[in-house]
Amino acid sequence: MRYIRFGSSEQPVSVIGAGSMRIAGMDEQAADTFMKTAMDSGINFFDHADIYGGGKSEEVLGRFLAANPGIREKIFIQSKCGIRQGFFDFSEEYIVKSVEGILGRLQTDHLDSLLLHRPDALMEPEEVASAFDKLYKEGKVRNFGVSNMNPMQMELLKTKVTYPLVCNQVQMSVAHTPMLDAGFNVNMGIDAGINRDGSVLEYCRINDMVVQTWSPLQVGYFTGTFLNNENYSDLNRELAALADKYEVGADTIAYAWLLRYPARMQVITGTTSPDHLRSAAAAGDVVLSREEWYALYRAAGNRLP
Repeated sequence: MRYIRFGSSEQPVSVIGAGSMRIAGMDEQAADTFMKTAMDSGINFFDHADIYGGGKSEEVLGRFLAANPGIREKIFIQSKCGIRQGFFDFSEEYIVKSVEGILGRLQTDHLDSLLLHRPDALMEPEEVASAFDKLYKEGKVRNFGVSNMNPMQMELLKTKVTYPLVCNQVQMSVAHTPMLDAGFNVNMGIDAGINRDGSVLEYCRINDMVVQTWSPLQVGYFTGTFLNNENYSDLNRELAALADKYEVGADTIAYAWLLRYPARMQVITGTTSPDHLRSAAAAGDVVLSREEWYALYRAAGNRLP
Protein backbone atom coordinates (compact mmCIF):
# COMPACT_ATOMS: atom_id res chain seq x y z
CA MET A 1 0.00 0.00 0.00
CA ARG A 2 1.16 3.52 -0.73
CA TYR A 3 0.24 6.48 1.45
CA ILE A 4 -0.04 10.19 0.74
CA ARG A 5 -0.19 13.42 2.69
CA PHE A 6 -3.72 14.74 3.13
CA GLY A 7 -4.19 18.36 4.13
CA SER A 8 -3.13 19.18 7.67
CA SER A 9 -3.23 15.57 8.81
CA GLU A 10 0.00 14.18 10.25
CA GLN A 11 -1.38 10.71 9.55
CA PRO A 12 -0.54 9.49 6.02
CA VAL A 13 -3.62 8.17 4.25
CA SER A 14 -3.88 5.18 1.94
CA VAL A 15 -4.15 5.77 -1.80
CA ILE A 16 -7.12 3.41 -1.73
CA GLY A 17 -10.12 4.69 0.21
CA ALA A 18 -13.02 2.46 1.21
CA GLY A 19 -16.20 4.04 -0.13
CA SER A 20 -19.14 3.43 2.17
CA MET A 21 -22.14 4.25 0.00
CA ARG A 22 -23.31 0.63 -0.05
CA ILE A 23 -22.75 -0.43 3.56
CA ALA A 24 -26.11 0.80 4.86
CA GLY A 25 -28.00 -2.11 6.34
CA MET A 26 -24.93 -4.16 7.18
CA ASP A 27 -25.30 -6.17 10.36
CA GLU A 28 -22.62 -6.17 13.05
CA GLN A 29 -20.75 -9.17 11.65
CA ALA A 30 -20.70 -7.86 8.07
CA ALA A 31 -19.55 -4.40 9.21
CA ASP A 32 -16.82 -5.98 11.31
CA THR A 33 -15.61 -7.98 8.29
CA PHE A 34 -15.74 -4.93 6.00
CA MET A 35 -13.76 -2.70 8.36
CA LYS A 36 -11.21 -5.26 9.43
CA THR A 37 -10.59 -6.45 5.86
CA ALA A 38 -9.93 -2.88 4.79
CA MET A 39 -7.60 -2.16 7.69
CA ASP A 40 -5.76 -5.48 7.40
CA SER A 41 -5.18 -4.61 3.72
CA GLY A 42 -3.60 -1.27 4.62
CA ILE A 43 -6.67 0.90 3.94
CA ASN A 44 -7.09 3.55 6.63
CA PHE A 45 -9.33 6.01 4.72
CA PHE A 46 -13.14 5.70 4.84
CA ASP A 47 -15.36 7.88 2.68
CA HIS A 48 -18.95 8.67 3.66
CA ALA A 49 -21.72 11.16 2.88
CA ASP A 50 -24.80 12.16 4.82
CA ILE A 51 -27.03 10.94 1.98
CA TYR A 52 -25.55 7.44 1.78
CA GLY A 53 -28.36 5.19 2.89
CA GLY A 54 -30.10 8.24 4.31
CA GLY A 55 -27.40 8.38 6.99
CA LYS A 56 -27.49 4.66 7.73
CA SER A 57 -24.04 4.07 6.22
CA GLU A 58 -22.58 6.41 8.83
CA GLU A 59 -24.55 4.63 11.54
CA VAL A 60 -22.93 1.32 10.53
CA LEU A 61 -19.46 2.77 10.99
CA GLY A 62 -20.56 4.48 14.20
CA ARG A 63 -21.66 1.19 15.73
CA PHE A 64 -18.38 -0.43 14.72
CA LEU A 65 -16.36 2.37 16.33
CA ALA A 66 -18.41 2.19 19.52
CA ALA A 67 -17.81 -1.56 19.73
CA ASN A 68 -14.08 -1.24 19.03
CA PRO A 69 -12.50 1.41 21.26
CA GLY A 70 -9.11 2.56 20.01
CA ILE A 71 -9.89 2.15 16.30
CA ARG A 72 -10.93 5.77 15.71
CA GLU A 73 -7.44 7.23 16.03
CA LYS A 74 -6.11 4.67 13.54
CA ILE A 75 -8.43 5.64 10.67
CA PHE A 76 -9.22 8.74 8.63
CA ILE A 77 -12.92 9.50 8.18
CA GLN A 78 -14.30 11.76 5.47
CA SER A 79 -17.93 12.66 4.91
CA LYS A 80 -19.81 14.95 2.56
CA CYS A 81 -22.83 17.23 2.76
CA GLY A 82 -24.87 19.53 0.56
CA ILE A 83 -27.22 17.22 -1.36
CA ARG A 84 -30.84 17.43 -0.24
CA GLN A 85 -34.02 15.99 -1.72
CA GLY A 86 -34.37 17.77 -5.06
CA PHE A 87 -31.77 20.50 -4.50
CA PHE A 88 -28.31 21.39 -3.23
CA ASP A 89 -27.68 23.44 -0.10
CA PHE A 90 -24.43 25.12 0.92
CA SER A 91 -26.06 27.47 3.44
CA GLU A 92 -24.24 27.95 6.71
CA GLU A 93 -27.19 26.61 8.67
CA TYR A 94 -27.41 23.41 6.66
CA ILE A 95 -23.66 22.68 6.60
CA VAL A 96 -23.37 23.05 10.37
CA LYS A 97 -26.54 21.06 11.04
CA SER A 98 -25.44 18.34 8.64
CA VAL A 99 -22.04 17.94 10.30
CA GLU A 100 -23.64 17.69 13.73
CA GLY A 101 -25.84 14.87 12.40
CA ILE A 102 -22.88 13.15 10.76
CA LEU A 103 -20.86 13.21 13.98
CA GLY A 104 -23.78 11.83 15.94
CA ARG A 105 -24.30 8.93 13.53
CA LEU A 106 -20.57 8.17 13.40
CA GLN A 107 -20.31 8.38 17.18
CA THR A 108 -17.15 10.49 16.94
CA ASP A 109 -16.26 14.04 17.92
CA HIS A 110 -14.60 15.09 14.65
CA LEU A 111 -14.31 14.49 10.92
CA ASP A 112 -10.86 14.32 9.42
CA SER A 113 -12.28 15.74 6.19
CA LEU A 114 -15.55 17.34 5.06
CA LEU A 115 -16.41 17.75 1.38
CA LEU A 116 -19.09 19.90 -0.20
CA HIS A 117 -21.01 17.31 -2.20
CA ARG A 118 -21.67 18.70 -5.73
CA PRO A 119 -21.86 22.41 -6.57
CA ASP A 120 -24.71 24.58 -5.33
CA ALA A 121 -25.49 27.30 -7.90
CA LEU A 122 -26.95 29.43 -5.09
CA MET A 123 -23.78 29.11 -3.02
CA GLU A 124 -22.72 32.21 -1.13
CA PRO A 125 -19.02 31.88 -0.26
CA GLU A 126 -19.48 34.02 2.86
CA GLU A 127 -21.88 31.45 4.32
CA VAL A 128 -19.59 28.54 3.51
CA ALA A 129 -16.66 30.42 5.05
CA SER A 130 -18.61 31.09 8.22
CA ALA A 131 -19.68 27.44 8.51
CA PHE A 132 -16.13 26.18 7.96
CA ASP A 133 -14.75 28.64 10.50
CA LYS A 134 -17.25 27.53 13.13
CA LEU A 135 -16.68 23.83 12.52
CA TYR A 136 -12.90 24.15 12.52
CA LYS A 137 -12.70 26.27 15.66
CA GLU A 138 -14.99 23.86 17.50
CA GLY A 139 -12.71 20.98 16.50
CA LYS A 140 -15.45 19.22 14.56
CA VAL A 141 -13.74 19.26 11.13
CA ARG A 142 -9.99 19.23 10.48
CA ASN A 143 -9.83 19.54 6.68
CA PHE A 144 -12.16 20.81 3.96
CA GLY A 145 -12.58 19.94 0.32
CA VAL A 146 -15.07 19.70 -2.52
CA SER A 147 -16.63 17.15 -4.80
CA ASN A 148 -17.34 17.46 -8.53
CA MET A 149 -16.28 21.12 -8.76
CA ASN A 150 -14.53 22.88 -11.61
CA PRO A 151 -11.69 25.38 -11.10
CA MET A 152 -13.80 28.55 -11.24
CA GLN A 153 -16.26 27.18 -8.69
CA MET A 154 -13.33 26.49 -6.36
CA GLU A 155 -11.89 29.94 -7.04
CA LEU A 156 -15.26 31.49 -6.16
CA LEU A 157 -15.26 29.62 -2.85
CA LYS A 158 -11.72 30.78 -2.14
CA THR A 159 -12.73 34.45 -2.36
CA LYS A 160 -14.07 34.03 1.19
CA VAL A 161 -13.02 30.61 2.47
CA THR A 162 -9.62 30.92 4.16
CA TYR A 163 -9.05 27.22 4.88
CA PRO A 164 -7.27 25.30 2.12
CA LEU A 165 -9.44 23.14 -0.14
CA VAL A 166 -7.38 20.00 0.18
CA CYS A 167 -9.13 17.64 -2.25
CA ASN A 168 -11.65 17.34 -5.05
CA GLN A 169 -13.61 14.12 -5.54
CA VAL A 170 -14.44 13.59 -9.22
CA GLN A 171 -15.63 10.75 -11.43
CA MET A 172 -12.86 9.03 -13.33
CA SER A 173 -12.05 5.57 -14.66
CA VAL A 174 -10.14 4.16 -17.59
CA ALA A 175 -13.48 4.10 -19.45
CA HIS A 176 -14.57 7.57 -18.27
CA THR A 177 -11.84 10.04 -19.18
CA PRO A 178 -13.29 13.40 -20.34
CA MET A 179 -10.89 15.19 -17.97
CA LEU A 180 -7.99 13.68 -19.92
CA ASP A 181 -9.47 13.66 -23.41
CA ALA A 182 -9.63 17.43 -23.75
CA GLY A 183 -5.97 17.71 -22.81
CA PHE A 184 -4.94 15.34 -25.58
CA ASN A 185 -7.09 17.05 -28.19
CA VAL A 186 -6.44 20.74 -27.59
CA ASN A 187 -7.63 22.98 -30.43
CA MET A 188 -9.17 20.11 -32.38
CA GLY A 189 -12.70 20.31 -33.75
CA ILE A 190 -13.82 16.96 -32.38
CA ASP A 191 -15.96 15.96 -29.43
CA ALA A 192 -12.95 14.69 -27.45
CA GLY A 193 -11.45 18.18 -27.63
CA ILE A 194 -14.30 19.80 -25.70
CA ASN A 195 -13.09 21.03 -22.34
CA ARG A 196 -15.98 20.09 -20.07
CA ASP A 197 -14.42 20.79 -16.67
CA GLY A 198 -12.08 23.77 -16.98
CA SER A 199 -8.91 21.64 -16.75
CA VAL A 200 -9.74 20.47 -13.26
CA LEU A 201 -6.98 17.86 -13.05
CA GLU A 202 -4.31 20.42 -13.85
CA TYR A 203 -5.88 22.86 -11.39
CA CYS A 204 -5.73 20.28 -8.61
CA ARG A 205 -2.08 19.57 -9.38
CA ILE A 206 -1.16 23.25 -9.41
CA ASN A 207 -2.91 23.72 -6.05
CA ASP A 208 -1.49 20.52 -4.52
CA MET A 209 -4.95 19.04 -3.99
CA VAL A 210 -5.69 15.35 -3.63
CA VAL A 211 -7.68 14.03 -6.59
CA GLN A 212 -10.18 11.43 -5.35
CA THR A 213 -11.78 9.29 -8.05
CA TRP A 214 -15.26 7.84 -7.60
CA SER A 215 -16.87 5.07 -9.71
CA PRO A 216 -13.38 3.83 -10.67
CA LEU A 217 -14.77 0.75 -12.47
CA GLN A 218 -17.79 2.39 -14.08
CA VAL A 219 -18.35 3.27 -17.74
CA GLY A 220 -20.46 6.35 -17.06
CA TYR A 221 -22.85 7.75 -14.49
CA PHE A 222 -23.89 4.49 -12.77
CA THR A 223 -24.38 2.73 -16.11
CA GLY A 224 -22.37 -0.36 -15.22
CA THR A 225 -18.80 -1.59 -15.04
CA PHE A 226 -16.44 -2.09 -17.96
CA LEU A 227 -15.07 -5.28 -16.41
CA ASN A 228 -16.23 -8.30 -18.44
CA ASN A 229 -18.33 -5.93 -20.54
CA GLU A 230 -18.52 -7.12 -24.17
CA ASN A 231 -18.56 -3.50 -25.33
CA TYR A 232 -15.06 -3.13 -23.87
CA SER A 233 -13.48 -6.35 -25.12
CA ASP A 234 -10.19 -4.69 -26.14
CA LEU A 235 -9.87 -3.06 -22.74
CA ASN A 236 -10.59 -6.31 -20.93
CA ARG A 237 -7.97 -8.16 -22.97
CA GLU A 238 -5.39 -5.52 -22.09
CA LEU A 239 -6.40 -5.57 -18.42
CA ALA A 240 -6.15 -9.37 -18.37
CA ALA A 241 -2.68 -9.34 -19.95
CA LEU A 242 -1.38 -6.86 -17.39
CA ALA A 243 -3.12 -8.73 -14.57
CA ASP A 244 -1.18 -11.84 -15.58
CA LYS A 245 2.06 -9.88 -15.72
CA TYR A 246 1.64 -8.35 -12.26
CA GLU A 247 -0.08 -11.42 -10.80
CA VAL A 248 -3.13 -9.48 -9.63
CA GLY A 249 -6.76 -9.13 -10.67
CA ALA A 250 -7.97 -7.13 -13.66
CA ASP A 251 -9.74 -4.75 -11.26
CA THR A 252 -6.42 -4.14 -9.50
CA ILE A 253 -4.92 -3.00 -12.80
CA ALA A 254 -7.89 -0.67 -13.40
CA TYR A 255 -7.29 0.96 -10.02
CA ALA A 256 -3.53 1.11 -10.65
CA TRP A 257 -4.22 2.95 -13.92
CA LEU A 258 -5.85 5.76 -11.95
CA LEU A 259 -3.06 5.86 -9.40
CA ARG A 260 -0.45 6.19 -12.16
CA TYR A 261 -1.63 9.72 -13.00
CA PRO A 262 1.02 12.04 -11.47
CA ALA A 263 -1.22 14.00 -9.12
CA ARG A 264 -1.77 13.07 -5.48
CA MET A 265 -4.29 10.42 -6.47
CA GLN A 266 -6.70 8.50 -4.28
CA VAL A 267 -9.16 5.87 -5.51
CA ILE A 268 -12.49 5.60 -3.67
CA THR A 269 -13.90 2.09 -4.03
CA GLY A 270 -17.57 1.19 -4.01
CA THR A 271 -17.37 -2.46 -3.06
CA THR A 272 -18.51 -4.25 0.09
CA SER A 273 -16.89 -7.56 -0.91
CA PRO A 274 -13.86 -8.51 1.23
CA ASP A 275 -12.16 -10.11 -1.80
CA HIS A 276 -12.71 -7.02 -3.91
CA LEU A 277 -11.41 -4.79 -1.12
CA ARG A 278 -8.22 -6.83 -0.96
CA SER A 279 -7.90 -6.66 -4.74
CA ALA A 280 -8.30 -2.88 -4.64
CA ALA A 281 -5.71 -2.56 -1.90
CA ALA A 282 -3.21 -4.47 -4.04
CA ALA A 283 -3.26 -1.60 -6.54
CA GLY A 284 -1.28 0.43 -4.04
CA ASP A 285 1.70 -1.78 -4.84
CA VAL A 286 1.40 -1.72 -8.64
CA VAL A 287 3.04 1.03 -10.68
CA LEU A 288 2.26 0.82 -14.38
CA SER A 289 4.76 1.95 -16.98
CA ARG A 290 4.01 4.86 -19.28
CA GLU A 291 3.55 2.43 -22.18
CA GLU A 292 1.12 0.29 -20.18
CA TRP A 293 -0.88 3.32 -19.07
CA TYR A 294 -1.32 4.58 -22.64
CA ALA A 295 -2.10 1.09 -23.92
CA LEU A 296 -5.03 0.89 -21.51
CA TYR A 297 -6.22 4.36 -22.47
CA ARG A 298 -6.26 3.38 -26.16
CA ALA A 299 -7.84 0.01 -25.45
CA ALA A 300 -10.77 1.80 -23.81
CA GLY A 301 -11.62 3.22 -27.24
CA ASN A 302 -9.65 6.46 -27.15
CA ARG A 303 -7.56 7.78 -30.03
CA LEU A 304 -4.46 9.86 -29.62
CA PRO A 305 -4.01 12.69 -32.13
